[in-house]
Amino acid sequence: MRYKIKRRIPRFLKKILRPIHNIIANKYSTEFEFWKYKYNTENGTFNNSSYKKFMLAMAKEEDDSFLKNKIVADFGCGPRGSLVWVKSAKLRIGIDVLADRYVDAFKKNITSHGMIYLKSTEKCIPLPDNFVDVIFSLNAIDHVDSFPVMSEEILRTLKLGGMLYCSFNLEEVKSVTEPQVLTEKNINKYLLGKMKIHSYRITNKGPESNIYKPFYDNILNYNAKTEGLLWVKAEKL
Repeated sequence: MRYKIKRRIPRFLKKILRPIHNIIANKYSTEFEFWKYKYNTENGTFNNSSYKKFMLAMAKEEDDSFLKNKIVADFGCGPRGSLVWVKSAKLRIGIDVLADRYVDAFKKNITSHGMIYLKSTEKCIPLPDNFVDVIFSLNAIDHVDSFPVMSEEILRTLKLGGMLYCSFNLEEVKSVTEPQVLTEKNINKYLLGKMKIHSYRITNKGPESNIYKPFYDNILNYNAKTEGLLWVKAEKL
């Protein structure tokens, strides 16, 4: 659920090419082909070493002790093993609309991650109410068909007092794989307005080689209503 038209294409050119790409492409096939490409270029495996640094930075934590004995999920996880680093958790769940296809195509990798991969639909995360202690989501929720519906599902499955750590891509032109244009207004309306915000960090993107660099450097600057990044830590009330 994280496909982006990258391959070092300049941002201005992406905006030109996206309308053409949207007409001829299929959302799920495009996303799956991206992961097949990554699998082949990484010599028949998936490198998941970057997730630890990324998720700890989002959470403002030093190690995984804050997740000890908790049920931890990653919404829009992809097949890389994004929660492999969370050794202290009671249960690790990767939620993805393509989970079944990942298992069929990348069985050896998937079964080595120590995670449960759960297939979500565009309308329902098949978990009980108030089940998950912590949900991560990294540039995934703009890939869903309905942002309001999936926001409700994330809130439904999260326990009272449970935490959401989310990275949003803001104000991006919609594409076949990212049909949602996320803004601060609609994120607050459908998701964060129903939660207690513990941390809210917003910035313009960094360089193409590392768009998250401003967060790591702690130099944040955002021009309203332009493409940017938002990292949020929020609690379900």
